[in-house]
Amino acid sequence: MNTTTTPRRRSLLKGAAIAAGAMTAPMIATAQTVSLRFQSTWPAKDIFHEYANDFAKKVNDMASGKLKIEVLPSGSVVPAFQLLEAVNKGTLDGGHGVVAYHYGKNSALALWGSGPAFGMDPNMVLAWHNYGGGKALLEEIYASLSMDVVSYLYGPMPTQPFGWFKKPISNVSQMKGVKFRTVGLAVDMYTDMGAAVNPLPGGEIVPALDRGLIDGAEFNNATSDRILGFPDVVKNCMLQSFHQSGEQFEILFNKTKLNTLPAELRSIIDYSVQAASADMSWKAIDRNTKDYIELKKSGIKFFKTPDAILKAQLASWDKIIQKKGSENALFKKVLDSQRAYAINAGQWQRDYMVDFKMAYDHFFAKKAAPKA
Repeated sequence: MNTTTTPRRRSLLKGAAIAAGAMTAPMIATAQTVSLRFQSTWPAKDIFHEYANDFAKKVNDMASGKLKIEVLPSGSVVPAFQLLEAVNKGTLDGGHGVVAYHYGKNSALALWGSGPAFGMDPNMVLAWHNYGGGKALLEEIYASLSMDVVSYLYGPMPTQPFGWFKKPISNVSQMKGVKFRTVGLAVDMYTDMGAAVNPLPGGEIVPALDRGLIDGAEFNNATSDRILGFPDVVKNCMLQSFHQSGEQFEILFNKTKLNTLPAELRSIIDYSVQAASADMSWKAIDRNTKDYIELKKSGIKFFKTPDAILKAQLASWDKIIQKKGSENALFKKVLDSQRAYAINAGQWQRDYMVDFKMAYDHFFAKKAAPKA
């Protein structure tokens, strides 16, 4: 076999290489990053906005330049409570917030955050959402509102405090007439308990407290409360509550925009949500612990919410869900689904989970001094 390359053959090979280069060069040159503009419902300084950026970074890192999500703080494009409409219309490509902020559009939406969730903790509520039918119900509610969005729920929040008060609340009667901030169905709960409720966005709470427009408020956790300035205007915080004991975050996408992405990038988004959920849980424990300690050092007084108030919350909740369920078929549908999931999941948790308080007290509770 003759292995010598003739001049004519060399010319043909060279021409083929040039042609191939001409074909591939435009493809490389025209490859572009898909940029998505998000807005959170949180002030830029809040840890919740940090969580939104954490999610975006996970997507951006895994997408390797093919997709970039930019997250703007609350109010950059629209007010916090208008996020859902903005994402639906395509004014924003997506957003980060909580489902309870859409409560005014359908009361059933608040069931993903407000109330005791039949005794489920926030991680169990997410289990119900992802595996017990909650996701399909949320999609049904958004479709009924003609909201062309895709919703991802993630990030189980620790139990939220009862609230910050200028004077500690020791019994239910002291709630009567208190001007108080909360959101979602907690508005109904505290109203039933006698408070005058004002559902302000997160960034407006502390200024309202400072000006005396409200007497008390709840937001979420030690870190956010400290960053937002609660300890600068109020010195008493009541811990433990059923008003929002099972809440989680929501990541929204404009459905049309999301569906234009290739399957690879949609998968990256799916798994980034799951990764961000775990990471947020760990970060919340770490940061909330540190800020709780700092708040106590600074002179903030923390009180356990009396059991009588907790029981009053549950009694109010019974009335709320009965009324809302009779008025709204979707509300009842969500409620029935949660109840069916909680009765089994709750029994499993009660039977299987050890009492961690017993172990903590064993190692850290002060031992009684021996008798002389």
